[in-house]
Amino acid sequence: MSYYFSKTLETTFDEGVNLITLKLKEKGFGVLTEIDLKATLKKKLDVDFYNYKILGACNPKLAYQALQSEDKIGTMLPCNVIVQQKDENGVVEISAVDPMSSMQAVENENLGAVATEAQALLKEVIDSL
Repeated sequence: MSYYFSKTLETTFDEGVNLITLKLKEKGFGVLTEIDLKATLKKKLDVDFYNYKILGACNPKLAYQALQSEDKIGTMLPCNVIVQQKDENGVVEISAVDPMSSMQAVENENLGAVATEAQALLKEVIDSL
């Protein structure tokens, strides 16, 4: 079982970030955090890395439902989405975590419906790119 959904696009890195942010919003997700791994690694380790951003996406309705069933589920939130461009060839890969993979580690069957809904929404987002 794969732990993510992914799609490769011919676009610029910044356009990929903007596109996935817009598509997430259409499905009720907001981006709470944005980590620029390239900049962070340069600043902290003085190493060069390719374009790589981690977006912390949250659907408030689903997060609230999950928290009602499992108060420690915040350790698995938000749902991470990554945008990466390994070289300058105009190809960007966008990937989202599969919430079902994450939730399998939590032994709480009440989370099943929430994880299934989050999985379907994130898969739709990736498929719509």
